[in-house]
Amino acid sequence: MADPPPHSQLELFLTSDQIQQRVQEMGAEISRDFAGQSLLLIGVLTGASIFLADLARAISLNCDLDFISVASYGTQQHSRGEVRLLRGLEHPVENMNVLVVEDIVDTAATLSYLRTMLLAERPALLKVVTLLDKPSRRLQTVTADTIGFTIPNRFAVGYGMDFAGYYRNLPNIYCMPPASNWSSLHLGKTP
Repeated sequence: MADPPPHSQLELFLTSDQIQQRVQEMGAEISRDFAGQSLLLIGVLTGASIFLADLARAISLNCDLDFISVASYGTQQHSRGEVRLLRGLEHPVENMNVLVVEDIVDTAATLSYLRTMLLAERPALLKVVTLLDKPSRRLQTVTADTIGFTIPNRFAVGYGMDFAGYYRNLPNIYCMPPASNWSSLHLGKTP
């Protein structure tokens, strides 16, 4: 596989200012919805790590953090539809208010897997927040309770989201060009 295009050749979708404004709104909404309660925020690694850090600071409640790692993409632009648990939780979730923090809900295979797994642990409440929602690719009927932005059927990178390890550190969110167009682009490692 050729290296993906440099980020200067990606299509800007959301600026860091737009993202931060929406994250602050989402934090305020979650704070109102769970007023007087504590939360366990579960970040889905690695894509949601930056979003989780910003969202946790925007929530004005007592929050604890945990992380779970699953795999469904590998180095492809499309989910393989199978989900594998790579890293489990450190905290028990029984009788806890749990908020799963996702970077993107695409086919919802990962979200469906996580909901089933976490509900078996009997949390007091289980909700899902996602920064990006791509309903056009949904294969499962599961959806997030709080959504930052709805996006078209494009592969998003930046702000924690990657393609084969590239682009996580970008402060904006970009859409990747289709892989078939890469041959016409200047290919190389992200500067």
